[in-house]
Amino acid sequence: MSTTQDTLHQLKIQAAKQALEFVKTGEILGIGSGSTVNCLIELLPEIRSKIKACVSSSNYSTSLLKKHGFEVLDLNNVDEFSVYIDGADESNSNLELIKGGGAALTREKIVCAHAKTFVCIIDQTKKVEVLGKFALPLEVIPMAAQYVMRQMHKIGGTARIRTLINGDNLITDNSNWIIDVLDLKIHNPIELEIYLDGIAGIVANGLFAKRGADHLIIANVNGIEIIERGLD
Repeated sequence: MSTTQDTLHQLKIQAAKQALEFVKTGEILGIGSGSTVNCLIELLPEIRSKIKACVSSSNYSTSLLKKHGFEVLDLNNVDEFSVYIDGADESNSNLELIKGGGAALTREKIVCAHAKTFVCIIDQTKKVEVLGKFALPLEVIPMAAQYVMRQMHKIGGTARIRTLINGDNLITDNSNWIIDVLDLKIHNPIELEIYLDGIAGIVANGLFAKRGADHLIIANVNGIEIIERGLD
């Protein structure tokens, strides 16, 4: 189904509004990164009284949260918290995800690991049968880039270093590079995630399969669909 950019933006807002229902009163809230999460952050002042403080997965999300007057805590000073809300670039029916289009995948995995519940918010264009149409991001140590790219070619992927408009390599919040891997049809996301975790030089990969979403909120032109892990 063809959707305009304005329609997609409205769908992102709808998904973000639905996610507000999962916020626990008086607790710390985990916040992800990306365009749909940006919509969520813009809505958070509506429920300010419910939020004790936040933890954030990117410098940009942190800046937006502080702009709206929310306290953002260092994750090292936080134990487990209840809810982490983030977007995704793709999700399959098992709530296994590809994330990292915004280059924040490593911190997203770390913050997500602290949360009891992961609520993922997407629009209808992100729901797929098989992961891999969206390039799989890898955050890599710069000196390992060529080695990692060769390993991706061995498994049938087309790997490229992500660059900015000016041609410079994108630098993550952790001072690393991003390699995007195209041409993968990921039928077993958990198996591939484990394999990638074992390659020297990869800091984190964009598969969230071992720790997928617990609740997937999908905004489409007909309304909101919510899929829960093990209940779809």
